[in-house]
Amino acid sequence: MSQESSIIVQQATLEQLEEVAQLFDAYRVFYGQPSDLDGAKKFLFNRFEHMESVIFIAIDQASGHATGFTQLYPLFSSISMTRAWVLNDLYVLEHERGRGAAKLLLEQAKRHGQLTGAKGIELSTAPDNLPAQALYERNGYERDETYLHYFLTL
Repeated sequence: MSQESSIIVQQATLEQLEEVAQLFDAYRVFYGQPSDLDGAKKFLFNRFEHMESVIFIAIDQASGHATGFTQLYPLFSSISMTRAWVLNDLYVLEHERGRGAAKLLLEQAKRHGQLTGAKGIELSTAPDNLPAQALYERNGYERDETYLHYFLTL
């Protein structure tokens, strides 16, 4: 059995809040934020409670432990009058990388988008996160050369 085939991806449920929160906290630390496991649990609990996101987790079948996750938020296109998804978070534990979990998470996000009739999936990553950029491009994502994106800090 290949390492990738020992990983499964499933939609996370509230019962998996603890595992997802640990991954989410590690993801935030990766992006330079201080660890805040209690804050991560509260944030994710609210997403589950209000059905504001869809979270998929990668699980190592041998150990039963979650090794990575992705979180999608819905958005809507006024021009095309369709749903789209923002792949806001994708993270695999550092010692689990290279086993195919990120690819499987991206594939599941794509399936979810297709099942929900979405126009597409949008994502962004840090300009210096070259491994992530390569992963996304290998999986069919194209860099937006048409629109400039802006952000207003409040």
